[in-house]
Amino acid sequence: MGLFFNPFNNLICILLGISLTVWFTMLLVFIIVPAIFGVSFGIRRLYMKTLLKVFKWATLRLERGAKEKNHLLYKPYSNAIIAREPTSLEEEIKEIRRSGSNRDLNSASEFEMSDIFYFARRGVESIMDDEVTKRFSAEELQSWNLLTRSNYNFHYISLRLTVLWGLGLLIRYGFLLPLRVTLAFTGVGLLVFLTSIVGLLPNGRVKNYLSEKVHLMCYRICVRALTAIITYHDSENKPKNGGICVANHTSPIDVIILASDGCYAMVGQIHRGLMGVIQRSMVKACPHIWFERSEVKDRHLVAKRLSDHAEDKSKLPILIFPEGTCINNTSVMMFKKGSFEIEAKVYPVAIKYDPRFGDAFWNSSKYGMVSYLLRMMSSWAIVCSVWYLPPMFREEGEDAVQFANRVKAAIARQGGLVDLLWDGGLKRGKVKDTFKEEQQKLYSKILVGAQEDRSRS
Repeated sequence: MGLFFNPFNNLICILLGISLTVWFTMLLVFIIVPAIFGVSFGIRRLYMKTLLKVFKWATLRLERGAKEKNHLLYKPYSNAIIAREPTSLEEEIKEIRRSGSNRDLNSASEFEMSDIFYFARRGVESIMDDEVTKRFSAEELQSWNLLTRSNYNFHYISLRLTVLWGLGLLIRYGFLLPLRVTLAFTGVGLLVFLTSIVGLLPNGRVKNYLSEKVHLMCYRICVRALTAIITYHDSENKPKNGGICVANHTSPIDVIILASDGCYAMVGQIHRGLMGVIQRSMVKACPHIWFERSEVKDRHLVAKRLSDHAEDKSKLPILIFPEGTCINNTSVMMFKKGSFEIEAKVYPVAIKYDPRFGDAFWNSSKYGMVSYLLRMMSSWAIVCSVWYLPPMFREEGEDAVQFANRVKAAIARQGGLVDLLWDGGLKRGKVKDTFKEEQQKLYSKILVGAQEDRSRS
């Protein structure tokens, strides 16, 4: 029996060795080497075009089959209240009082029960057309991308569609996921190893040159680990040394997306574990800015370190995401003013993902980092566009908040995103009392103003 199994085991070992050799050779020739030199064979773009054709065919078959079986497909819809022309609180209170009692606001100097209807209606509108909560859920799709069903209650449509979905599942988890995990470990491993080696060199041009090459190569390998297909626009506006790059934030992979086209000094909190190992190795080769947990709360210390870095024209541009949290690729929310208090040139960047190939949004309250990355690596691809906007300066008489809002508006306009004033921190917190007090003050001013008008007359 042993004589029979020995040749068989040897054959399996030989085949396994050949398979691994072929696997890593293909990775080296078609992915790692092109990443080192920053070239592409166009395979990913051909893959994207093929997927679009498959999605279109599958969606048409799904709609046709649903019509034949009289099934209602789920269609994304908006349950928002029909938008009205914006009016002031005083004008709306006047209108309610006129329609309720035919009395003018100026004739009433005290609270009236009809005033409640204004606040009740605004409350209902806020619940029905919530501008904040829906920015932290997956973006709706108009077509089926073979990742999830387009209708909530799926009904069997046809054997072709079922087989196509099953085939897609096999390709994503049987081929793409192992390939991407291998590339991710390769990219991160090389980043830690090579930056540690470069960190041993004395400071100077050679070290800076090698550091930039190592970072670019490793980030490009990580981009290929996500099958990321990125289109960069207006590269003449790319951030330069001595400036601050600010961008909208959808996902942790925003860093990889931008850093695969140019080197940046990262800003962040010091971590432990694997992330801490990566941070410590990176900072040896490049002057990244890492803060202790206690230091992050000290705004003046953070601003001082950022300012000192930006003033040194030999250091890389700082990459910052002023929203402070991830938004679901549909909007840009309030920029924290800290990044805009520094007297430095600001380079705005707009990032927009194509949701048809995979949902890049990270809902950190729902998914951990590992599960999120596995979702990304098991999707079809990450397709996005990056726009480099012309640099912006803080104008005379403009405070940090106004400057932040101006930059945010430019990013939203270029990326086709909704410009919102709300703080992304509402993702985990409650509305600040100051917002409530502001409405109370406005209403009290109306009553006080009415009393003053009455006393004068």
